[in-house]
This record gives sequence, C-alpha cells and structure tokens, in this order.
Amino acid sequence: MAATSQADARARLQILRKLLEEGTVSTQEELCEALQKKNFSVTQSTVSRDLRRIGAAKTISSSGEVVYRLPEELMIAAPVPTLTTGIKGLLLSIENNGSMIVIKTPPGSASLVAHHLDLTKPDGILGTIAGDDTIFVAPASMKKIESTMEAIVDELS
Repeated sequence: MAATSQADARARLQILRKLLEEGTVSTQEELCEALQKKNFSVTQSTVSRDLRRIGAAKTISSSGEVVYRLPEELMIAAPVPTLTTGIKGLLLSIENNGSMIVIKTPPGSASLVAHHLDLTKPDGILGTIAGDDTIFVAPASMKKIESTMEAIVDELS
C-alpha cells in the first residue's frame, strides 16, 4: 500500500512539474483542478505541500502575470522582472492596530507582495514578515503609521 502511494505521489509530482513548466498556472486552485482532470484526488493543502516539496515559487511572468515557477526556471530567468502590473490586485485589505500593519492577500501571494515591499521600501517600512495570505509590516514610526499605510497602498495599486 505504501509503495502504491509513493508511486502515486511521484507521478503526481511529475505531472505538477509539467504543469508548472507550461507557465500558465497562477493559483493552487487551478493546479488542483488540473491534477483532478488527470485523475489525481488532491486538495489545496496537498498541492501546497507538493509545491514546497519541489521548491516552486510564485513569480511574475514576462507578460506581467503571477505564475508558479520551478527552481530551475528561477535560476535561468534573467533579469528579475519588476513587480508592476502583476502585483496589482493582490492587496485585499490593509489595517493597523497602532503598532503593526496587517495586509491581507489572496492565498499563496503574501510572500510575493512582501518581497516587493522589501525591495521597494515604501516610506516608513522597516521590514515585513509573510505567511500564506497575511503580511505583518513593521512601521518605522507608530506616529506615521497612517502615512506608511498610504505609501503601501500607493505602491500596490
């Protein structure tokens, strides 16, 4: 039984790699649907684990779309595309509690948005911490937290 599940996992990972090589998949839900069409019974959490296992990451394609890429493709891709049109629309909400700014993004997009903020450093940001769909932003000044939030919104809009 374990040998069969290992063989299934290997086959699923092979198909997942092929789907990512096509360069058109931008969400884990799309990957779930594509794998299910190929007769794999998967959930979003399975796809998420598989993506981590093969080292896939969300990037911006040359056309400005957010897509998953394999590590080999990330090494070949040069120069690193700027995050402009692809980052737009990933900011779902932004709020603060007086000391920390919290940004919500679609699932799987937080690290991409946080990386962009770390690169561009909108006014007033010390740094970011990203989860799957949530980013914590450390503002440089709690007194200027509202203007920092405005700078972030301007950067991501």
